Amino acid sequence: MQDDIKQHGVEDIEIQLLLEALYQRYHYDFRHYARASIKRRLIQARGQLGFASFSAMQEGLLHDPSTLPRLLNYLTVQVSEMFRDPDYFRALREKVIPHLRTYPSLKIWVAGCSNGEELYSLAILFREEGLEQRTIFYATDINPDALRAAEAGVYPLDQIRKFTESHQRSGARSSLSDYYTADYGRAVFDKSLRSRVVFSDHSLVTDAAFGEMHLISCRNVLIYFDRDLQDRALGLFRDSLARKGFLGLGSKESLRFSQHAPSFSDFVREEKIYQRQDS
Repeated sequence: MQDDIKQHGVEDIEIQLLLEALYQRYHYDFRHYARASIKRRLIQARGQLGFASFSAMQEGLLHDPSTLPRLLNYLTVQVSEMFRDPDYFRALREKVIPHLRTYPSLKIWVAGCSNGEELYSLAILFREEGLEQRTIFYATDINPDALRAAEAGVYPLDQIRKFTESHQRSGARSSLSDYYTADYGRAVFDKSLRSRVVFSDHSLVTDAAFGEMHLISCRNVLIYFDRDLQDRALGLFRDSLARKGFLGLGSKESLRFSQHAPSFSDFVREEKIYQRQDS
């Protein structure tokens, strides 16, 4: 028992040093992510990538450039789906879009866009609501592989049934099949959906605000951050939103305990959609 406790203590030190090395060498900062979540992902990476210990993983990270992209695929969560939580998208359609229609041009930020499912969901929704041509979408993530996947817009065909059902539940005004072609077990989404998208590397941990966004959708990202990092990200969103702009969070996320909560009001409480208040 005592040996197990000592081993866990050693592993915690190794993890701390590994995350510090990742930051110092490559400027990817995971030091303030929720530690239990990071540890689970590092344990998985250690086994799958063939490292005997976290110290060996650190050695590979510092001296073998191929280690970084492989490790990032474990540290950044790439689990999403189109129109995930369809009631959220229905609320955007029915409650937020009427406000956005009053603007001659719009900027939408999908922060932590992963492989692009949420981006394409919003692009389709805005096309259905007649707002696509006045909108610029910014899709950001820290994982270059995820950004490349998002820009490609290709998803396994066996996911499409669920995507289609969620699309319909979101209040769809068209068929999802209008937006993709099936090809060798894949669904390839129409490149026109990307015509007004800017894909960019951006870290909520270290990078600065985007200016004058009318809607920021960042769902199921903050749950992986510790409290201080959540506050940093929420401050970034506040500073990036236009006056009366909207912020959408994930179903398990909240502003309740954030120092930035006074800067927002509940807009659609049950779907975690908030509106920035006047300063």
